[in-house]
This record gives sequence, C-alpha cells and structure tokens, in this order.
Amino acid sequence: MSSGRTHTIYLSLGTNLGDRMANLEAAVRALPPLVLPRLCSPVYQTAPWGFTDQPDFLNQVIQAETGLSPADLLAYIKRLEEELGRQPNFRYGPRLIDLDILFYDDLILASPGLAIPHAHLHERAFVLVPLADIAPNLVHPLLAKSVSELLIDIDSSGVQPYKDGPNKACEQI
Repeated sequence: MSSGRTHTIYLSLGTNLGDRMANLEAAVRALPPLVLPRLCSPVYQTAPWGFTDQPDFLNQVIQAETGLSPADLLAYIKRLEEELGRQPNFRYGPRLIDLDILFYDDLILASPGLAIPHAHLHERAFVLVPLADIAPNLVHPLLAKSVSELLIDIDSSGVQPYKDGPNKACEQI
C-alpha cells in the first residue's frame, strides 16, 4: 500500500548470469511507476561473495523514490525479480538478478524477512563502493557512520569499475 508520502530508498542490484549488463538495465527499467530511480552508481564487477565457485557479479546501487511501505516495497522487488527471470537457488548462489533494500529514509526496522538498513551492507564492499559514489555522506542510522566511513573499514580491492559501458537505463534518469 502507498503511504501517500514519498520515501527515499537505496537499492542494490546484482547479477552474474546471462547478459549481466542487460539484466541490470532491465531491472532499472522495470522499477517504475511504483519505484522511481533518481540516481545510479557506476557499475562494478566483483568476485562472488559467500559461495565463490560461480561467475563474477556486476553490481550497482540506485537511489529512488517510492510511496510504498517497506513491506510492500520488498514484495514489489521480489515480484520484479521473478518477472525478470530469477529462479530459486541456494543462499549466495548464482542469480540472474538480485534486488535488495539497503536504506528506506532513516528507518530502522527488524521484522521477519526484512531488516532495514540491510543487515550486512556495512560488511560488503560490492555494496559500499557503488553506494559511496552516489551517497558518500549518507549516515547508517544504526552504526552512526557515513557510507564513506564504513568503506574505510573494509577491503574494497576486489570491486573494479566495469569497463563495458554505463547502465543505459540510468542514462534516462
């Protein structure tokens, strides 16, 4: 349900199967009208995290606006993943597309199936590097540190700019 108010959200996008750049572009194009992208980070190539015997990922973070509640936003992006071709798989396994809620305004929420801010974002260079490109001064409401400060605390050497061009769907923003 829409709250009638617009909320600023940050989403991470990841893919390591098929035409990875096309997967990111399709995800960004599929978000409207309920989620309106406003800023897109550059795209980065990263080694797999968790389960490492799989292809490298392309990762990106977007800032967007939505009127959806956190629970409705989660349901919406999970439905989009399915519509874009994501198949059930094991935890940290290969995926055609992965969309995660990183932040929703400055909300702190811990409910079954949904934690905002994302519970592990501060541990993941593949999230923090692109997030720092578009929101370096954004403060994590639980950790009271900016994205830039969180990035200092982790090894980001495995997160490399993707050289095969920008996300064309983001050029329209």
